[in-house]
Amino acid sequence: MTETTRLYGPDGKVLPSSQLTQEVAAPTLMGIRSVWAFASAANNLTPARLATILASAAEGNAWDYLTLAEEMEEREPHYASVLGTRKRAVSGIEPTVEAASESDEDQKIAAAVRELTRKPEFGEAVDDLLDGLGKGYSAVEIVWDKGASWNPTYRWRDPRFFEIDREDGRTLRLMDEGLVNGSPLPPYRFIVHNPRIKSGIPIRGGLARLAAASYMCKSYTLKDWMAFAEIFGMPLRLGRYNSNATQKDIETLIKAVANIGSDAAAVLPDTMRIDFQEAAKGAGGHELFLKLAEWLDRQISKAVLGQTASSEGTPGKLGNDDAQDEVRKDIIKADAKALANTLNRDLVKPFVDINFGRREAYPRIMLSVHEPEDIEALTNALEKLVPLNLKVPAAWARDKLGIPDPEPDAELLGTLPPPADDATKGANKALNRANAKNPTEALDEIEEAMLAEWKPQMEPIINPVLVLADKVDSFDAFLEGLPGLLAEMDPEEVIKQMAEATFKARGQGDATDG
Repeated sequence: MTETTRLYGPDGKVLPSSQLTQEVAAPTLMGIRSVWAFASAANNLTPARLATILASAAEGNAWDYLTLAEEMEEREPHYASVLGTRKRAVSGIEPTVEAASESDEDQKIAAAVRELTRKPEFGEAVDDLLDGLGKGYSAVEIVWDKGASWNPTYRWRDPRFFEIDREDGRTLRLMDEGLVNGSPLPPYRFIVHNPRIKSGIPIRGGLARLAAASYMCKSYTLKDWMAFAEIFGMPLRLGRYNSNATQKDIETLIKAVANIGSDAAAVLPDTMRIDFQEAAKGAGGHELFLKLAEWLDRQISKAVLGQTASSEGTPGKLGNDDAQDEVRKDIIKADAKALANTLNRDLVKPFVDINFGRREAYPRIMLSVHEPEDIEALTNALEKLVPLNLKVPAAWARDKLGIPDPEPDAELLGTLPPPADDATKGANKALNRANAKNPTEALDEIEEAMLAEWKPQMEPIINPVLVLADKVDSFDAFLEGLPGLLAEMDPEEVIKQMAEATFKARGQGDATDG
């Protein structure tokens, strides 16, 4: 975008370029958006207090809930571990970019977006956006930097800096002095991610809300467990004195009994002694607290990961139980799809609008979970169907396979026929020329032989494709269904005939090549 180009926001109004370079939601030391003014919500958490926090959040007053969600990640190792695992499962996916079309202009725009995703700052922004998995939403502010082109820089913003619109319960508004419902977010300035964990308003969809009760119960369990260990985990210290002991002697003995647990030393007269007696087991209480804590951990694992095999290390489960592993893959795919939609809406579209102007179609960031068997099936399908004149866009195939577009001067992989020495090539050509037919006549014969039985040979291949084309309603659905047709096709005879014809044509060409 040049300095004289007018930029229009989504509302159709002119958007001054000077507004793109200024921070909007930056924290201040004394203002309403401060990074330090947060009282704990997790201290002395009770069922009544937790119920109040969750009810207030559901009504739009999410301050205490967001504080509790952050403290849960800081205080509970298991919750922090499984939530971090779910975040990293998505942030570790290598993004690809799919162009809007095969035109040179759309390819150029897609290359610019692709370069955007390769910058380290993009990965950090993705990490910050995935904070919404726990809290229900997350926001990253874009500050545009003007160089050769307009490029985004990213600023994570505390979710407590925002108000939830009272009317729709979904739209974020910036917390502002004197405004009960906050102020609207300016266009092209924020990436707002609402993970699609459950239907409904985003603040009720965060994983912290789902895990909060287990977190509270586990904190009670650990507190009681420590008290139990203090009582039953140490032997009883019993002081004994004889009938001649004075009050001062008794007080000395009491002090020694009280301090020996920490000091591990005491000085007593010969007439006194301290006995250590083994404490009772507390009717299996030591096992009760352990089992309860482990059970609560499993509930958190189910809530966050959808399964417990990987987080609990159950022997043989994750590697052999495909059902448990598959649930986890489904979650990753859903999270990745939701995040990609957010990035395309709040980052790709503004970036393209500012640098290239508004368009009918835009490139898309794809966060695809590739599996080896899927790539193998796609490769096999392309290998068999492309020679049958199936038109497949090269950019689409590269995106599906996770292969970047080659640079103009890049060294490319390819297949070449093995070289032959000059003497061998000369002898072969002379022999072929001596026995060769007229080139046109030879090619006509090859073509006639190929066309003689083409219809019955092609029917086992074409019919499943035609049936699939009748069933689906989009090109993408058609492409997705192609790998499944391989088992129904029998291309052996066609491939054999094509290979034979190609070999004959190549031989005829070599024979007549001067």
